[in-house]
Amino acid sequence: MMRLRQLAFAALVISIACRGEPARAQRDDDMARLVDSLKPAVERAAGFKFKHTPRSAQRSREQVRAYLINKLHQELPPARMHGIETAYRLLTLLPDTLALEPLLLDLYSEQVAGYYDPDSTTLFGVTGADRLQLRLVLAHEMVHALQGQYLPLDSILHDIKSNDRLSAAQAVLEGQATLVSIRVLSPDVDLTAQPEFWEAYEEQVETQQEAMPVFAHAPLLIKETLLFPYLDGAQFMQWWGTTPLKDSLPIGARMPRSTEQILTPERYLKRDQPVALRFSSGPTRMYEDGLGELEIRILDSQLRGDVDVPKEIPPIGWGGDLYGVYDTPQGAALVWYIVWDDAASADRFMRGTGSRLRARERRGYRLDLARVEIGGKPATRFVTAPTGWAGWGEAPQVELAPSR
Repeated sequence: MMRLRQLAFAALVISIACRGEPARAQRDDDMARLVDSLKPAVERAAGFKFKHTPRSAQRSREQVRAYLINKLHQELPPARMHGIETAYRLLTLLPDTLALEPLLLDLYSEQVAGYYDPDSTTLFGVTGADRLQLRLVLAHEMVHALQGQYLPLDSILHDIKSNDRLSAAQAVLEGQATLVSIRVLSPDVDLTAQPEFWEAYEEQVETQQEAMPVFAHAPLLIKETLLFPYLDGAQFMQWWGTTPLKDSLPIGARMPRSTEQILTPERYLKRDQPVALRFSSGPTRMYEDGLGELEIRILDSQLRGDVDVPKEIPPIGWGGDLYGVYDTPQGAALVWYIVWDDAASADRFMRGTGSRLRARERRGYRLDLARVEIGGKPATRFVTAPTGWAGWGEAPQVELAPSR
């Protein structure tokens, strides 16, 4: 969901086996020694070497928060933030009373012990952070520093406009970093190769969430989209290491193009690419984007009242989607199209997620859910808008767009 580059939460990279008494990391030279001590292990686990040792420095928590505010405003400027917030409120993914920006700032600030800044190519540790926690986070963040010496991280992340495609790209980068950091912290045995490890690891992360007050009380959408690049991304990269492509990285033309491909790698192997859509009629939109399979699964769980998203569920048959948000004098309107792999998938959505979404009445609003076709493909259209909206006479239309 977010274009703000993910800062690794300490809780997401703590090995299940880690124990020990904390110590304080307070000086830049101590930080440099810590980076030097981790460097050989990170190189071994990642399979390639640093071209040069990453720079490192300490930052106070106040400086970290200022950095987060700056990055948030760069990557989610006010107009985009407003568009995202409005869309997810209309889709019931966020409460109407929730202000997204302060929540994100509090969330990213919570328990941050260290991070990698690609702009300055520097690893930063938070002054006063627990020494063990900082070591665990640096094992993860040093992988991003290593990636940055071989890959154009800025273009990989900044040039992607689609929310879902960006989430897939983040899953590759964060997934590799998570996988490598786990192997760094358990050098004598590859825990990640053991099937039972991932279930235990996810349970450990869920337990640790309860100790993070802001995270624990965040909406399901926020929790799941923040965890996805680390947990599902790591398992995708673990799977990647079992394929004939294991000596390469899934970047460039091999970069997954959807969260569907991350969640169900067999779709990736089949080259099942999402359908690209664009609006062909209607008024000017305040904002547009798509949800993708991950966020549609989250929406379904939210509408059911579940506390989390079930892990073992089959692909939903998503083929691509696009929504548009419109300003009206009576309030915002949203038109959302989804293309499905087949008619059966469209029917399941109509009976399940769609019908539950249509049942969420909003004062002064009208809701409509319909089966449609887009370029001969089965599709659905959901509209929620003020009852007096002019678009009810002729809803904005979409068409297939050239894939990019």
